Amino acid sequence: MKPSLPVLAALIVGLSACNAERKPQDGAGAEQAQAQQPLDQPAEDVPPATAPPATPMPAPVPGTYEGYGAARFGMSAEEVKRGWDGELEGASADACYYLRPKQTDGAGWPALMFENGKFVRYDVETIADVAPGGGQVGMSVDDIKTAYAGRVEEQPHKYVEGGKNLRIKSNDGASAIVFETDAAGKVTSWRVGVPPQVDYVEGCS
Repeated sequence: MKPSLPVLAALIVGLSACNAERKPQDGAGAEQAQAQQPLDQPAEDVPPATAPPATPMPAPVPGTYEGYGAARFGMSAEEVKRGWDGELEGASADACYYLRPKQTDGAGWPALMFENGKFVRYDVETIADVAPGGGQVGMSVDDIKTAYAGRVEEQPHKYVEGGKNLRIKSNDGASAIVFETDAAGKVTSWRVGVPPQVDYVEGCS
């Protein structure tokens, strides 16, 4: 038996009402799904974060109040040669003599002084090396007095008219630096060693 037209109309109205109720729920479900997505994630792929490059450590200063590099005051010439990175040249027949690094440019600095078989001092005449405390060839007298405030003993140079010798003792007094300046007040060389050898103006001469 076929359903009457009023019954069919009632069924159609009921189905329409059900669909109308579902649509808001579907929309709410989509909004809920979006809300559940993590908010701290970018919409596009990004490269991984990288740490900034580390600041390189400054190179260590080889010259100290105790010696130069692995060479320590009081060592024998053989001990110094064994620990030296490279070849040292120089005659060792005299009571006082120098050994110098063999370099292609012929500079040969620092010059290592030995007396009675022991390493006692090193001499520098190039801007490439820095003295313990920061002094360098080319600095002025005022620069040295600032770098070694309250510690500088000033004396006139024995051979350079108007020049000076600026002497700074180590904290324990076991060694010292001597900066030599020209008449214009600029450092031309410096040396570090133990007394009395550090005060030999003529070196081994």
